[in-house]
Amino acid sequence: SYAYDIEIIKKLYARKKITKDTYIICNGFKQKPYTSRIASLLNTGFKNVIPILDNKEELQQYKKSVKAPFKLGIRVAAEEEPNFPFYTSRLGFRPRDVLEFYVDKIEGNEDRFQLKMLHIFLNKGIKDDIYYWSELNKVINLYCQLKKICPELDSINIGGGFPIKHSLGFEYDYQFMINEIVGNIKKACKRNHVPMPHIFTEFGSYTVGESMAHIYSVIGQKMQNDREIWYMIDSSFITTLPDTWGIGERFLMLPINKWDVEYQRVVLGGITCDSHDYYDSEEHINEVFLPKLNNGEPLYLGFFHTGAYQDQISGYGGIKHCLIPSPKHVIMNYDKNGKLVDWLNAKEQTAQSMLKILGYT
Repeated sequence: SYAYDIEIIKKLYARKKITKDTYIICNGFKQKPYTSRIASLLNTGFKNVIPILDNKEELQQYKKSVKAPFKLGIRVAAEEEPNFPFYTSRLGFRPRDVLEFYVDKIEGNEDRFQLKMLHIFLNKGIKDDIYYWSELNKVINLYCQLKKICPELDSINIGGGFPIKHSLGFEYDYQFMINEIVGNIKKACKRNHVPMPHIFTEFGSYTVGESMAHIYSVIGQKMQNDREIWYMIDSSFITTLPDTWGIGERFLMLPINKWDVEYQRVVLGGITCDSHDYYDSEEHINEVFLPKLNNGEPLYLGFFHTGAYQDQISGYGGIKHCLIPSPKHVIMNYDKNGKLVDWLNAKEQTAQSMLKILGYT
C-alpha cells in the first residue's frame, strides 16, 4: 500500500526468498514515489508485478515510465456496511465506470498493457451475511461482463479475509465459507458462459494476527466505589493496543499465572491520564474475571493474537500519549534443532530517545 513496501520486495529478492516470477500485487492510492518504484520493478524484469489501479489518472504514470509490456488490475469500490459513516469506499473505481474506462483507456493497447485482475476489498472481512454476499457477487458479475470483451482478464482478487480467534468461544466454519465463495464464482461464470478466474486472496489479519502477543503486569489495585475494582497495568492500552480504544476491538486475554487463585471481577486500566485508557471484555460489560492479587508473585496478563496490526499502528519509538515508552520486543522462534528460543529484538524505549525527538539535545 505504500512506496516503502517495494524496498522490502528488493530485500526479499536479494536474499533469494522470491524470484522475478513471483506475483506482487500493488494496491492503494499511490503517490509518485510508489508508482516510480513499481515502474522500476517492471523495467527490471519482475513480470508478475500487477499495479491495481485505484483511480483513472494512475494508468498515465505507468504509460510514461514503464518500458516493457505489463499487467494491470482495477480496484472496484465496495459499498460500505449500513452502519458505516460513508456509503462507498474511498478507494477504487465506481463499478459503473469500470467498463467505460476499459474501452476508452485499455482496449487496443494490449501490446503495452493488459487488464488481468479485478480487485475488491471488504473491510469487515468474510462473513456469512447478506452484505458480504451482495458485494462479492457484484464484483463477480462485473468480472463476467468484462470478460466477454476483455479476454486477457483472468483473475479476481478478494481482499478482506477470514476472522481470527479473539475469544475462547470463537467458532467459524472456514471450509464452508471457502466452498461458498468458490461455488458462487463457478455458478456466475457458468451462467454467463465465461471461464473461471484465478482467485487471489489478501487475508492480512488472518495471516499475521496470531504472530504476536502483548504481556502486561498488574502493578496495583484500586477500589473506586462499592463494586468496581480496577487492576492497573504497567503500560497503556491506548498506546500499545490502539484498536481497543479506537474501534472497540477485543482480544483473547488470559492470565499468565495464578490460575489456581480465586478470581474476581475487575476492570483493567492503563496508566495514561485519559479516561478511555481501559479494557473491557464485552461491549456492555465493563469487567473481566481475573485472579485476586496478593503480596507474592505479581499477576501477568497476556493479550494474544495482536499481530494485526497493533504494533504497526502504535509503532516503536516516537512520542506516545503521556510519554508512555514503547515496550521491549522479544522474538520467539524454533531453532534448526526444533528448540524454542527467544531473544531481545528491541529494548524498552528510553527517556533520552524521547527527549531527542522533542528537541532536548
